[in-house]
Amino acid sequence: MTHQAVLFDLDGTLANTLDDLADAMNWTLAQFALPTHPPDSYRHKVGDGVLALARRSLPADRQELAERIIPFMRQRYGEHMFDTTRLYEGVPELLDALADRPVRTAVLSNKPHEATVHVVRTLMGRWSFDAVRGVTDGGPIKPDPAGALALAAELDVPPAQWLYLGDTNTDIRTAVAAGMFPVGALWGFRDAAELTEAGARALIARPTDLLALV
Repeated sequence: MTHQAVLFDLDGTLANTLDDLADAMNWTLAQFALPTHPPDSYRHKVGDGVLALARRSLPADRQELAERIIPFMRQRYGEHMFDTTRLYEGVPELLDALADRPVRTAVLSNKPHEATVHVVRTLMGRWSFDAVRGVTDGGPIKPDPAGALALAAELDVPPAQWLYLGDTNTDIRTAVAAGMFPVGALWGFRDAAELTEAGARALIARPTDLLALV
């Protein structure tokens, strides 16, 4: 079955943001004289919004600091979010190919909305997405499917016609709950076992492999 629209996750799917996110949180933890973590460990800390990231990064006995450290992390990340962040190899070729097809495209991230838009404009400004959406205050956070369903309604494409590409169980669970076709990105932050267990109906090793499904 081919699909008429593609919904992309951002971090770990289109762009490798891991080291800049790790740097921002480790810098924040250091400001509070708290232990930091190896950058690669953040693969299992990011993906569910900044509050979840804060809680996963803090020691078990310092969880009361979660909301307090978020402004520090956001400030640091805002100042350094492009130090190492780049598009994954193959993403430009995928976006070029999709631009030549009658396919709607959108981005849905658990990043704050302004940061999501900023990353997309900075790294993918030469491509035109039909919608780009991050988290707003009080808005839904994936795996709540409300954001995905709102985008489908906004672009007037039924959920069943959407292919959702993401790299974590949060993305796959969002796609399943929204009635979209869930595809796992194997180049991202998590592994095949997690994506399959969450309900991925396809796994792809390279971004351009997605074209066979569209």
